[in-house]
Amino acid sequence: MAERLPLWKKWMYALGQLGWSLTSFAIGNAVVYFYMPPDGVNFPQFIQKGIVFAGLTVVGLALGTSRLFDAITDPLVATLSDRSKLKLGRRRGYLAISVLPFALLSFLPFLPPSNNYMINTLWLFATVIAFYWFMTMYVTPFFAWMSELGHTPDERLGLSTMISVTWAVGYVIGTQIYLFQTILEKAGFEPLRAFQTVTIAYGVVGFIFMLLPIIFIDERKYCEAHTVNEGGLEAIKTAFKDKPFFIFVLQDLLYWVGLTGISLGLVYYITVLLKLPKEHASQVQLIMFLLSFLFYAPVNILAKKLGKKRLLMVGFIIFAINFGFASMLGKLALSPVVQSYIVAVLAAIPLAIFGILPNAMVADIAEAHGKRTGNYKAAVFFGARTFMQKMGQTVAGFIFPSLFILGSNEVNEVGLRISAIVSLALMVLGYVLLLFYDEKFILKHLQTVTEE
Repeated sequence: MAERLPLWKKWMYALGQLGWSLTSFAIGNAVVYFYMPPDGVNFPQFIQKGIVFAGLTVVGLALGTSRLFDAITDPLVATLSDRSKLKLGRRRGYLAISVLPFALLSFLPFLPPSNNYMINTLWLFATVIAFYWFMTMYVTPFFAWMSELGHTPDERLGLSTMISVTWAVGYVIGTQIYLFQTILEKAGFEPLRAFQTVTIAYGVVGFIFMLLPIIFIDERKYCEAHTVNEGGLEAIKTAFKDKPFFIFVLQDLLYWVGLTGISLGLVYYITVLLKLPKEHASQVQLIMFLLSFLFYAPVNILAKKLGKKRLLMVGFIIFAINFGFASMLGKLALSPVVQSYIVAVLAAIPLAIFGILPNAMVADIAEAHGKRTGNYKAAVFFGARTFMQKMGQTVAGFIFPSLFILGSNEVNEVGLRISAIVSLALMVLGYVLLLFYDEKFILKHLQTVTEE
């Protein structure tokens, strides 16, 4: 019988999430900023700007291609982890193998080696694709571990809440990238060196935090030994045939397309629509995530009383309202600063909801499936979920940079407003899909198996 994880070790696990959240921030949110800088940011031009193929930019192609590769490799890593016999454990072993290259590759894309556009383009594609491979090797087993370290739905919800807190802390630190860049510039750094220094610092600090669960959690002691009796492809197919899971990942796909588009565009909404300095984007994101912490405890309480599904639906509604508001930034009879703060406040509640509940829901689905079939393949379920999540990010990576420059070779107001409306529509569609998610089936089955 596996032992319960002590509270302090739960925090060691959760701090691993802080590490990879910080490590992945720059590539996930600032590649467009680095290679297509807004006016007033004096970076050299490393690659060709504007449309290069089928209405897409070089940055859009790099992000889209790398996220597509990332999405495809998620189920592969998931099945390898589920069937792994590494001495450190089928989750912990993968974390140990991937942590160093993951950290190094988090800043290498921001160190282009040449003044030649073609060489830098190849560098961008190669380093970002490699980054996402090692990120998948760390993140997919990390999430699957939550299902096995938490032995009850409430314990899994608690772990999900803890990693949501640490993810948000890492993300909040990440959002200060533009502020840290400005501070270093005032200290005498050139803009390019200032930005690169911040990305390197993120990689180093993230590496340290990602080591903590590897060092302090003995998988053999705290996880029950489970086996998978399905082949890799069969395991993936049966996961997607699970109806509640299939509906869940479809709405999750729509959510991530919309959210990624808004995230990629936030610095432009601030600088282009509101005419505020770039470092104000860091301030808005900081307020957004700090406020979201206030709702973590209420989300936990309401999830136990009302159910996770209802709260996700509320999150979709609030995000849709917020994105509608974002489409009108700069046109309202309010100061630009006030408008930016309204965006931050409206985002706080759904960020708390979507930060906590989806991982707990996937863990419940995986556990119910394992008890029903005898195949405990948590990594496959989390891998399939992150596959759909990254497909959403892939679509956003292809589409949104082109929307931002719609009708021009530069980021412009019309394209930004349309991008916000597109995200709004995706939130509405996600809400509609979630109506068909059968949460009662999952919880009832878990309770029935437990009673038996």
